[in-house]
Amino acid sequence: MNPAQQERYARHIRLPQIGEQGQQAVLDSSALIVGVGGLGSPAAMYLAAAGIGKLILSDYDVVDTSNLQRQIIHNNSSVGENKVDSGRQTVKALNPGCEVETIGYQLDGEELKQTIDSVDIVLDCSDNYPTRFEINRYCVETATRLVIGAAIRLEGQVMNYQPQANSACYQCLYSHAYGAEESCELEGVLGPVVGVIGTLQAVQTLLILAGQGEGLVNRLLLFDAFAMEWQSVTLPKNPNCPICSKS
Repeated sequence: MNPAQQERYARHIRLPQIGEQGQQAVLDSSALIVGVGGLGSPAAMYLAAAGIGKLILSDYDVVDTSNLQRQIIHNNSSVGENKVDSGRQTVKALNPGCEVETIGYQLDGEELKQTIDSVDIVLDCSDNYPTRFEINRYCVETATRLVIGAAIRLEGQVMNYQPQANSACYQCLYSHAYGAEESCELEGVLGPVVGVIGTLQAVQTLLILAGQGEGLVNRLLLFDAFAMEWQSVTLPKNPNCPICSKS
């Protein structure tokens, strides 16, 4: 790190769990964020502010007025703009030293797998089961670390997949594909709830990159904003999981 970086990230460096070595690891790392909405907004902003070397932002949607209640990476002037372009502007304003690549179309199939294989960690900030299952499968196949967040109404959850720790994957949690699913558009969501979950995804990502990310291995963290309660559920690896049992 140069002197400017040492000053900028001084509060991280002071932490025994991060230190200079951990901060340097963050600076040298890359992350793919799938979904630049309610979850991806705080995740991208905190990772950029924390000094991550490269962010790949993936989202094919455009900013709508109804997004602004919770998707804090965007603003009024962003309405009608592609979310990845709006997100890139905010990230670069926060930290010009963060390299940002954007993918403004549906990322799936072999291209998704190759993109996942090119980064150090993936943050699943998407909003549908098919995308989550596909991201999870490719992270298992490429042995890429994954932090998953989800939120709806006044509830949220966070978990991660770490191949090095032989941890459970997302398919171990949801053993079958879903048909009709709930959505924030239909059910509603309290804005700060996605902020809490997306921020926790950034926390987990930074600790994992710094070599301190064992906290959610084989655990699912649940948040109930109405009751203001947290619950931690043990999530053992499924020996018969069709995705990770052979990894």
